[in-house]
Amino acid sequence: MKNLIRPALTLFAVLSVMTGLLYPAAITGMAQTVFPEQANGSLIRHQGKLVGSSLIGQSFSSPGYFWGRPSATGPVPDNAAASGGSNLGPQHPALAEAVKGRIEAVRLAHADQTGPVPAELATASASGLDPHISPAAAYYQVARVAKVRGLAPETVRQLVDAHVEQPSWHMFGDRTVNVLKLNLALDRRVYGS
Repeated sequence: MKNLIRPALTLFAVLSVMTGLLYPAAITGMAQTVFPEQANGSLIRHQGKLVGSSLIGQSFSSPGYFWGRPSATGPVPDNAAASGGSNLGPQHPALAEAVKGRIEAVRLAHADQTGPVPAELATASASGLDPHISPAAAYYQVARVAKVRGLAPETVRQLVDAHVEQPSWHMFGDRTVNVLKLNLALDRRVYGS
């Protein structure tokens, strides 16, 4: 029995150092070298101040900003600590009521729009933290944002055009607009900051 304990403890120590220290240090070093922005959370700074991450949605409710997807993360919207969907099925009455209420609120804020409300303005994402909307959802909001900000709708539309992100490698996923980046660009356009 004593002949087995020493090799077992040695193997345990060697593997602990390899998998607990050396491997994480190597991967962290490689990530910091090759993908430093992503390795540090894809953080966005504005005027030297940390304002968010391009990977986590934020709630914008002011009519002068573009709105992102609703969040189902509990009492605090876009709470990364409570990431997850509502877990309500498509036939659940509470989900139907929530979507109906969101559609009514979006229609009320966009009285000039006659088309259907884009789905992502009425439904929460699976994680509850999606930072993107479709270009169609952004264009749907152009008239409202332009009116509140005192800008020409074409100027705001050009901002949206400039912030449409292509799918990964131009083939995986859909075209999207990062709401935080778009709203920061809108503030720079209006306030010059």
